[in-house]
Amino acid sequence: MASSPTLVLDLDGTLVDTAGDLTATLNDILAQEGLPPVTPADGRAMVGHGARAMLSNALQAAGIIAEPERLDTLVAVFIDVYAGRIAETSRPFPGVPEALDRFACAGWRLAVCTNKFERHSKLLLGELGIADRFVVIAGQDTYGVRKPDPRHLLETIREAGGSAAVAVMVGDSEVDVQAARNASVPVVAVDFGYCRVPVADLDPDRVISHFDALYEAANALIRRD
Repeated sequence: MASSPTLVLDLDGTLVDTAGDLTATLNDILAQEGLPPVTPADGRAMVGHGARAMLSNALQAAGIIAEPERLDTLVAVFIDVYAGRIAETSRPFPGVPEALDRFACAGWRLAVCTNKFERHSKLLLGELGIADRFVVIAGQDTYGVRKPDPRHLLETIREAGGSAAVAVMVGDSEVDVQAARNASVPVVAVDFGYCRVPVADLDPDRVISHFDALYEAANALIRRD
């Protein structure tokens, strides 16, 4: 193989089930605005595109189109509130630690590419005790671009010391699949995340239902010399 392969993982809905803490934070903000809370199911459906999108979608659902300046203020509040409860209920999906161990033992580089803020991503993974598994944790604010822009994924791979020619993306949503396609990187989709449609409909290279299946799926997608 030309170089050690790189496994790049999305965070929310892929590595960690964060919907509960994100929805609780959102409902705190809505309460401050005098608005009713969203249900756990609706909150889960809003996760995955960043705090700004989550807030905007929740406000629109309540019939409110927030001005950009107002949304900026609410995002800042969201960031502070969320940091205080980052891992109250959030946990890695079943099989994550074991899968990461298996890839590391096989010489893979491990990285995170998420539309979550970098600060929150590192804080969350640190609280869960798995931050040190990754050579790079890149958020939406790390490079000035965000998925599905291919530069977010490609810069993550580059900073990890890897090559897009021997890399695999793992995600749970359309932005993950599209980012991988835009970067010409093969993609594995998990079917237990926050995607609004069945992930198989997005035509990823592989679909898995448990992290136990990730190692074989990723290895099958790596181009070998």
